[in-house]
Amino acid sequence: MGQLDAGINPFDNSVMIKRPIRVALVDDDASVRKALARVLAASSFDIRTFASAAEFLASLKAGHPDCLLLDLHMPEFNGIELQHYLAKTRISLPTIIITAHDEPGLRGRCKLAGAAAFLLKPLDRTALVNAINDLAGRT
Repeated sequence: MGQLDAGINPFDNSVMIKRPIRVALVDDDASVRKALARVLAASSFDIRTFASAAEFLASLKAGHPDCLLLDLHMPEFNGIELQHYLAKTRISLPTIIITAHDEPGLRGRCKLAGAAAFLLKPLDRTALVNAINDLAGRT
């Protein structure tokens, strides 16, 4: 008996399997990239990691992620500068800024630059997964 014979409508969106949320992680620290990639993959996200903003920007030719996880303090092009560049080029990506340094006014500057969320390292796994799901609209 085929699917149509079983009474399943192949065009019914309510039974469609959703693809994993695509997350881009930009962090210049290889150990942070590796650890976060492992955590996010274990939470069923499709994770791509990048060591620099330039490497990430080059990847956009192949498509955009659903969510950007962005380290604030990086050499050459920091997280706020990348947010400004994305806004200037009209690339809209839900972004979570991550940092180990919570300086006065930093959260506000990140929000003004376009970040949707701000999380402190070391990251709480549940808070990170919830933030990604919220931004990607999959809660």
